[in-house]
Amino acid sequence: MELLIPLSETKGPLFRQIYLGLRQAILSGTLHSGERLPSSRELAEKLRVSRTIVLLAYDQLLAEGFITGRHGSGTYVSTALDLGHHRENAPPALLRLSRFGRYAEDAVAGVAAQRRPQLLRYDFAYGRTDTQSFPFAAWRRILLRNERQTELRHLDYGPAAGNQDLQEAIAAHVRKSRAVMCGPSQVIIVNGAQQAIDLATRVLLERGDRVALEDPQYRGTKHALLAAGVRLAPVPVDHEGIVTSKLPADARAAFVTPSHQLPTGAILTLSRRLQLLAWARRKNAIIVEDDYDGEFRYEGQPLESLQGLDPEGRVLYIGTFSRTIFPSIRIGYLIAPKSLVPALTAAKWLCDRHAGTLEQRTLAEFIASGMYERHLHRLRRNNTLRRKALMDAIHCHLRQRVEITGEGAGTHIVLWPKRRVTEETIIAKAADHQVGIYGVAAYFLKKPTRPGFILGFSRMKETDIREGIRRLGEVL
Repeated sequence: MELLIPLSETKGPLFRQIYLGLRQAILSGTLHSGERLPSSRELAEKLRVSRTIVLLAYDQLLAEGFITGRHGSGTYVSTALDLGHHRENAPPALLRLSRFGRYAEDAVAGVAAQRRPQLLRYDFAYGRTDTQSFPFAAWRRILLRNERQTELRHLDYGPAAGNQDLQEAIAAHVRKSRAVMCGPSQVIIVNGAQQAIDLATRVLLERGDRVALEDPQYRGTKHALLAAGVRLAPVPVDHEGIVTSKLPADARAAFVTPSHQLPTGAILTLSRRLQLLAWARRKNAIIVEDDYDGEFRYEGQPLESLQGLDPEGRVLYIGTFSRTIFPSIRIGYLIAPKSLVPALTAAKWLCDRHAGTLEQRTLAEFIASGMYERHLHRLRRNNTLRRKALMDAIHCHLRQRVEITGEGAGTHIVLWPKRRVTEETIIAKAADHQVGIYGVAAYFLKKPTRPGFILGFSRMKETDIREGIRRLGEVL
């Protein structure tokens, strides 16, 4: 009998190539139901391989039910297989997505479409951290030591709320640096700030609930809320942050970025912080505080967190290490009022059980040893120099042609041209000069009244910042 199929083109052990080739021949109908296969010796001779290799392939097919053996007769394609509807070139099934699935697909596609595909020499990308300043050698030593000293119990599932040492280290750090009032048991370790936003949304809100949201706002928050089916109530932002007099009367929650509003960079004033808390008290509402880059402040003392002003436990505080360590670590934290900790911890467990335990132990030691604070000091110093280079260059090359917001904190600013321009035109012209800038229009729920451009500076050299702004001055 002639074997009608070649070895599989898939790389791997010979027995697996033979197995895959026979399997595909059966599924495609090249080998028919009940058809006799060559003996293992015959096929081995034909393919010029060891008979043991063919026996391994046949054993795998037999275990999966593709073939059967008949004592004294040979090996046959199983007659129990119903392959009548199996077509090799069948069109893919049209499966129905849920409302969440449809929205998530469209939202991510929309964000991806706005990313610049080409690499630009002077790219003022924002939302990044200076990974070159991170002490990777020290981090690697801690990581390897924790790996070598790992006990068997550490390889089992961990607590959903996170590693206790890391909870204690974070609680101590935020109490000192951000005036957050919490105990370690209120700290829930999550896979980045985005998961914290998602958990808060799912635990606290029902479909149809009205939610106050800054306009403009962080798009990750907007998309998480819309995917959950809530109704958004956009609240305008000015140079003092969210306009508290415009807060809706019927909102269940408010999502805010008070320390450095995203994207405008405005810092919510103390009077408005108190007004926001008073609104939440009157309406029995929840406030979600996203403190994504509150570690960076360049003028005066940093304002304490909104959570630190809340005596009633209405504020959920979100922090992340993506902006201070490196994004791929995917460790953030959600600090919740004690009454909400059980529900949020349970939601975390349902979502993905817990964050990576080895990384949590490493980060706990990194913070407790003082290395994290020293690293933050370096970042602040470097960002201060970059910010000064940026502001000097803007003063030199753009002068009175733009207004600036967000220069007092964080790692990005926003330029607002005084003359009428379109974001798309300026972004395209800047790219022609090898300068990458980013429009603010995509961050608004309502159409913005004027164009603006986001410029990050945390990864750029001071010389590149100056040259990039000089070229941008030619564009504007």
